[in-house]
Amino acid sequence: MRDPVKPVSYAARATDERVTYLRIYADAEGETHMEEVDVALMPRAFFNGHPPLRLTETLAATGCNICRVPAGMGVVDWHNPPRRELVIWLTGEVEFETSDGDIRRLAAGSIVLAEDRTGKGHISRHPAEGQLVVHVDLC
Repeated sequence: MRDPVKPVSYAARATDERVTYLRIYADAEGETHMEEVDVALMPRAFFNGHPPLRLTETLAATGCNICRVPAGMGVVDWHNPPRRELVIWLTGEVEFETSDGDIRRLAAGSIVLAEDRTGKGHISRHPAEGQLVVHVDLC
């Protein structure tokens, strides 16, 4: 049995200056990897008389859906995402494993850029009770 991996909450690590997401990608040889990516947050006035909100640059997207991962999904063996997706985990923890042997567990509120559309893909492990996620299909 493998050692449990401590979950990381990228949402809890956000500051007024930056937000971090996990990127899953394939290299030229088809090996998949994960890396943390920091994105700058810039002030933008939204509401008159209130401090500015802190926003990333706008990401171009072609669609968005809310997804309920059913209870009992468990382990989804090696797979590639159907398109380049930004996935926002609203509930539950999720664990990813890439072909280079890296394993990362994420807490609810974390953001993942899944762009390993080619190569060996990744494994995902989901909680027994299921979870709620948002998929944003990126251009």
